[in-house]
Amino acid sequence: MAKTIKNGADARVAMAEGINKLADTVRITLGPKGRNVVLDKSYGAPTITNDGVTIAKEIELKDPYENMGAQLVKEVATKTNDVAGDGTTTATVLAQAMINEGMKNLAAGANPIELRKGMKKATDAAVASIKAMSTKVKGKEQIMRVAAVSSGDDEVGQMIADAME
Repeated sequence: MAKTIKNGADARVAMAEGINKLADTVRITLGPKGRNVVLDKSYGAPTITNDGVTIAKEIELKDPYENMGAQLVKEVATKTNDVAGDGTTTATVLAQAMINEGMKNLAAGANPIELRKGMKKATDAAVASIKAMSTKVKGKEQIMRVAAVSSGDDEVGQMIADAME
């Protein structure tokens, strides 16, 4: 089978389309009022979920360059899930924003190496700021509140707090 070769702006634009398709699908699930997504399966009944990584894992795009972009963001969601167990939708939306802003800067003539250095510097500053604001979760009551927010269910939060006691 013949291979299609794209480079430069054409490749970046096609990959950005895939990134945006995946991230825009995941984005609607963000937060406590996030909506559900219905995933069609090649077998069995469709799945209804609001879990970012589950949605990301199911997305396959027909265009190979768009699919490459989607796979990059899928990796962000998967790694976030592996490391933190939550926050996959937030990580996906942040990755999309960083990529889209980077694309704008590249189109305006920014140096890609300097752009990457700036993004790394900004990421380090954001991580340091978040760490400075964070507090340790102590006691059953706080565990229950965090678990309830994460699961979206007070009863599940209570069960998790009981299990961790």
